[in-house]
Amino acid sequence: MFWRKLVTKKSLLVKPEIEQKIDALLSQMTIGEKVGQMNQYSGVYDATGPMADAYDPEEKFRKIAAGKIGSMLNVIGTKDTREAQRVAVEESRLAIPLIFGYDVIHGYKTMLPIPIADASSWDMDIISKGSRVAATESAAAGIHWTFAPMMDVTRDARWGRIMEGSGEDPFLASKIAVARIKALQGDDLSGIDTIAATAKHFTGYGFVIAGLDYNTVEINRNTLYNMVLPPFKASVDAGVATVMNSFNDIDGVPVTGNKALQRDVLKHDWSFDGFIISDWNTVGEMVVHGYAEDLKDAAKKAAIAGTDMDMQSRGYEIYLEELVKSGKVDEKLIDESVRRILRVKFLLGVFDDPYRYCDPEREKKVMLSDEHRAIARESAKHSIVLLKNEDNILPLSKKLKSIAVIGGLGDDKDTPLGSWRGKAIKDSAVSLLEGIQNAVDESTSVKFAKGYTLASGDREFIKELNFDDVNDTSGFEEAINLAKTSETVIMAVGEECFQSGESRSQTNIGLKGTQLELLKEIKKVNDNVVIVLMNGRPIAEAWMYENMPAIIEAWHLGSEAGHGITDVIFGDYNPSGKLPMSIPRNIGQVPVYYNHNRTGRPVEFPSDPEVVFWTHYSDSERTPQYPFGYGLSYSTFEYSDFSISSSKMKIDDQLEVQVKVTNTSSIAGEEVVQMYINDKHSSTIRPVKELKGFEKIALKAGESKTVTFMITEETLSFYGSDLEFKAEPGEFEIMIGGNSVDLLIEEFELI
Repeated sequence: MFWRKLVTKKSLLVKPEIEQKIDALLSQMTIGEKVGQMNQYSGVYDATGPMADAYDPEEKFRKIAAGKIGSMLNVIGTKDTREAQRVAVEESRLAIPLIFGYDVIHGYKTMLPIPIADASSWDMDIISKGSRVAATESAAAGIHWTFAPMMDVTRDARWGRIMEGSGEDPFLASKIAVARIKALQGDDLSGIDTIAATAKHFTGYGFVIAGLDYNTVEINRNTLYNMVLPPFKASVDAGVATVMNSFNDIDGVPVTGNKALQRDVLKHDWSFDGFIISDWNTVGEMVVHGYAEDLKDAAKKAAIAGTDMDMQSRGYEIYLEELVKSGKVDEKLIDESVRRILRVKFLLGVFDDPYRYCDPEREKKVMLSDEHRAIARESAKHSIVLLKNEDNILPLSKKLKSIAVIGGLGDDKDTPLGSWRGKAIKDSAVSLLEGIQNAVDESTSVKFAKGYTLASGDREFIKELNFDDVNDTSGFEEAINLAKTSETVIMAVGEECFQSGESRSQTNIGLKGTQLELLKEIKKVNDNVVIVLMNGRPIAEAWMYENMPAIIEAWHLGSEAGHGITDVIFGDYNPSGKLPMSIPRNIGQVPVYYNHNRTGRPVEFPSDPEVVFWTHYSDSERTPQYPFGYGLSYSTFEYSDFSISSSKMKIDDQLEVQVKVTNTSSIAGEEVVQMYINDKHSSTIRPVKELKGFEKIALKAGESKTVTFMITEETLSFYGSDLEFKAEPGEFEIMIGGNSVDLLIEEFELI
């Protein structure tokens, strides 16, 4: 069993009074009604996977009335959710309410920054505020439950779903997952502005081979236990209501049918008391995997393995009652699954008031409110990472004579909304161009030239989009002439919003089409170029990083993107973001990540230049373009007086680590102080460094603060080959700094 050495916290979901109500209800249910609770159907409104059948509302309503459906997804809005709920509670025998789920990934109507951008803030308060906006608007639209947050640790920028997660580090991902879950669920799931969260995708999905979505996964136990599972364990301890399993296999067994992971680890070892839902048709896809003979066999294996609710495959609906009656699936397993589902329904308060989330007046009031847009703007500017700022070209003056905004993304009001955009209104974001126009002095001339075409087609229908390189250079002349006659150029480059996201894996993660070609031409006529990157994944484009003087990583920042970006460009906000994922120099480096294991030949530069037998590329640097944790500020920070309370630590003791951080500039700013450890000698190979603490601090010009971290046994513990979670005596390095490379180092011994 996994994680036996960790103490699982008291359940936040089990309440004696609710368990008694569940007992009473279960005693009245037929096998068919129990199985009904385990079925989730999708509406036609926004299908998020291949539809197994045509959508027939009347058929769905008949099944709801017959107690054959326990949940629906993609049924949204107070009108439609109320009608479906009415059928459930007024026409079914036991009046068990439905729960409505939806993919609220980074907002419902008000779009917050995409999650990889949000993670760049390293600010749990900012992340929590954004998640509260998402929960409030979703609940007002009749939604009880979101399939978020995604906490898949990943190292491969080719994988499209990288935009949904928190990057390459399990410690940071765990902190962010907990912040999001607590913000979505609040202190009381029955509150009218809270929704149930989902920890997804359990597990290993971020390690699909070649970054190819839905691909198989090759992952060793060391990586699984120490890199992939920690955010899920943290989520369970935080009281997450549901867990979604993943499309992939682990050790040749699809997770949907993987008893060792679902029933043994998640439910037994971790004492998870919510329920597990399959991802879209992952029950049925076990047949395609070759793990199940047919859908009936898949339903049997999924139920036995611990998958409590079937999303969309209809395997449970068609076969599970028969499997129980024939003795092939124990009814006790069905009772357990139904108990878990009913538990969440009771916690949501829908038994007390099935229509509590169906208030059309509240729905109108909260959507895209001024308060929510203000939070979106705050989140946007905190999510920006300043990658480069030669000669302090930034911040720009608002009184420049002329500014050229160049690039198709510059006046794009849709791309900033990002992929997985809930019910965002098309073309509703503040564009970069609008943000600049709103920010500058009346005397400043702001002109725009499109320059390049990034993608063509209808964004509302993804299949009609053409993401092939667009080689049209007809807009170059206008853009180059504008750059020649402008004091400063702000150039928007990156990705169209649907070039990242689910099923958007790519083999080329550089600038598409003619962007780089245009960029080189602009640089020839104007040296004052500020690059604004808009993207859903790290972009590998070495020439741009090495030759452009100022670069802002702006991601896809949501409804208030243009305002958030210009807050940074013009110095109204001093950037403080840090990369949650390394940016590669080129696609050939991928995957590249900071917390890699030590190798037998790690020497950077052998003393003998003729020696080639060491770990390196012969045509590229081995290091990333920008490392994990990296991000500049308009301020400068100095680290000093680094100390550890003792050079030795007993296994059950703790150490105090301190460092003084000074703002050596004349500008107030924020810095993310990061602490890493290196276990120098251990029973299994350990990473060269691992993030184990961070704190975001604000410093006035010239101000100093002492930041303190505590080192405990848990800080130093890991899973070894014996699957025991423990710290091993030996020598350790403690490293502190502003990114994962530029670090002060001290040593101590665990005895």
